[in-house]
Amino acid sequence: MWNTFVTATSIDQVLELLATHGRAARIVNGGTDLLIEIERKVRAPQVVIDVSRIPGLDEIRFEDGLFHLGAGVTHNQVVGDELLRQYAYPLARACWQVGAPQIRNRGTVAGNLITASPANDTITPLWAMGAWVTLRSKARGERDVELDEFMRGVRNTALEPDEMLTKISFPSIKANEFGTFLKLGLRRVQAISVVNVAVILGFSSPSDTRHSTLESAWITLGSVAPTIVAADEAQRFLVGETLEDHVIDEAARLAMNAARPIDDIRGTADYRREMVRVLVARALRQLRDGTEREDFPAEPVMLWGKGNGKFKILNAKSPTLNTDVIETTVNGKRYSIRGASDKTLLRLLREDMGLQGTKEGCAEGECGACTVLLDGIAVMSCLVPAPRAHRAEIVTVEGLKNNGKLHPVQNAFIETGAVQCGYCTPGFIMSGAQLLNEKAHPTHSDIQQAFTGNLCRCTGYYKIIEAIEKAAKA
Repeated sequence: MWNTFVTATSIDQVLELLATHGRAARIVNGGTDLLIEIERKVRAPQVVIDVSRIPGLDEIRFEDGLFHLGAGVTHNQVVGDELLRQYAYPLARACWQVGAPQIRNRGTVAGNLITASPANDTITPLWAMGAWVTLRSKARGERDVELDEFMRGVRNTALEPDEMLTKISFPSIKANEFGTFLKLGLRRVQAISVVNVAVILGFSSPSDTRHSTLESAWITLGSVAPTIVAADEAQRFLVGETLEDHVIDEAARLAMNAARPIDDIRGTADYRREMVRVLVARALRQLRDGTEREDFPAEPVMLWGKGNGKFKILNAKSPTLNTDVIETTVNGKRYSIRGASDKTLLRLLREDMGLQGTKEGCAEGECGACTVLLDGIAVMSCLVPAPRAHRAEIVTVEGLKNNGKLHPVQNAFIETGAVQCGYCTPGFIMSGAQLLNEKAHPTHSDIQQAFTGNLCRCTGYYKIIEAIEKAAKA
């Protein structure tokens, strides 16, 4: 998959490696996009630089009305941050709709920007909030780039081969502003956007949004052009207006006219334009009526267990780790594996450790059959580089037993008949066990959220959900 895998322990080490290898190198953090591209031979980097263990890179700071997200901040860390949910709700909502918990636990907001697909969910709200990115290189130092300058086209950014994106910054939503993000996909979860929109409105009287005139309006559209589109005409039209139904209808029509979509496998251009109109109108009505947060969970399911969603870091004073030996702890047992540094964690577990319980269903983070716990956090092992297991602790379905006794979730699967063909079962059990570790008494909705990353091709979800409810009582 790659010739050399390097685990960096500082940004300076990354910049040195990029200066040396240039286009032959590729940075990985979550790997939820890059590993699929490598597997499909879309990219073939000679050197892969893992930055997920660098201290401080997953830091979220709020200073003087500005948010600063380190390049290692994951989507679930955004969802779990109270200040971001309060003062950057469109971004938090977009992150919540990315993939599934296991994907959000590894995938980063910075990675979403660098991949630069106009369908990527987090770009649209960041564009609406006036975000910029900080780039660093050894030769040129540091520079800040506005997001509309950073995004140049489909999978094309202003990032130079020797540069690293280190930080994303944006102002918080003001006291008189309200915003939201809406997305249309071909299914409820794990869906790429057919269309997505972010809307942020500033009201003259925020306590009465139904009758208040608008002082400002931002409407951005995703998946309808090579980059994100700002609906300028609709924005200008809304300023000075109140959100009467006829005003909303006209603003939505103007936003539709700003879209420049194409026909593709997920939808026609005409369908996308019409859905822009529908989503913008829906967002405006929600913001007028104060209902934009009604379907957002007060306590989203993270599959973090009792932790905070942060992975273990490495000592910043340590040299970069470039070794063919992976030393790791799996199910409480220490392993030292040689010759597996070009594999995924899934293949390491199955081929080098003989742990066959973790299944390969899709190999691209869609089915959840390969779910394991990495440092106490649920992840898709098919999208984790094997060297990421170095000095980490991993739990697989084989490790859920305690003193020879099955985990309550395993027992409940047997008692309720939740085991069908059995192929997806290990992934469901891992997600279900981690949910109960996080929430001892989950609601029906919590269980559904926990399983958004797990697919059962036998379609027997009723018994699986019943098993978790039974295990919770136990």
